[in-house]
Amino acid sequence: MLGKIKNRLRQKATELRNQRKASGKVKYFCIGRNKTGTTSLKRAFEDLDYPVGNQRKAEILTGECYFAGNFQPIVDYCKTAQVFQDVPFSYPETYKHLDKAYPGSKFILTIRDDAEQWYRSITRFHAKMFGKDGRIPTVEDLKSATYVQPGFMYNVVRVHGTPDDDPYNKEIMVAHYERYNQEIIEYFKDRPEDLLVINVAEKGAYQKFVDFLGVDSPFDDFPWENRT
Repeated sequence: MLGKIKNRLRQKATELRNQRKASGKVKYFCIGRNKTGTTSLKRAFEDLDYPVGNQRKAEILTGECYFAGNFQPIVDYCKTAQVFQDVPFSYPETYKHLDKAYPGSKFILTIRDDAEQWYRSITRFHAKMFGKDGRIPTVEDLKSATYVQPGFMYNVVRVHGTPDDDPYNKEIMVAHYERYNQEIIEYFKDRPEDLLVINVAEKGAYQKFVDFLGVDSPFDDFPWENRT
């Protein structure tokens, strides 16, 4: 019990420190779909001392609010830091609400070489985390997964628009990925200064990243995190 109290106090202190550091500064929203290098992007921001939002709190908000179409608590949560990534920021429509609520913010769309590569990566990752014997998860596997809260992973996969009898339907998921990216590019087409589209694995990508931020960096490349 004492350990949990100490952890909560440390977490609260970190949140207050991040909120102070972020006050009055441009916010950055990392809106690439999961398994496009979002964890590496998060680490790159942290290495440059940017205050990054608490991912577990964002995941809980995703389960409680995003899937119910309630974006206001997500908008309010974004007062707590300067940089936000992963869910629900990587999901359809979220970026529109954030763009309206925080004018002047910047957005980073991470992508893979192609949709096929993204599909292979996300299915391998889910198989390792939630499938039985390393197989792609079934709907039953997803519903019984306890990550964040029961039912969370089922809703995560449903975002792609796949049916229960084929939750990782390749054609549907690939189309979702391509449509999501294209909709973002179309949304920002008249505001190129507000959107960076980047493949973190490409040569020169890190320099594009720091140029977008307008900062100097002691580093030469992105850290390679959570590889699949």
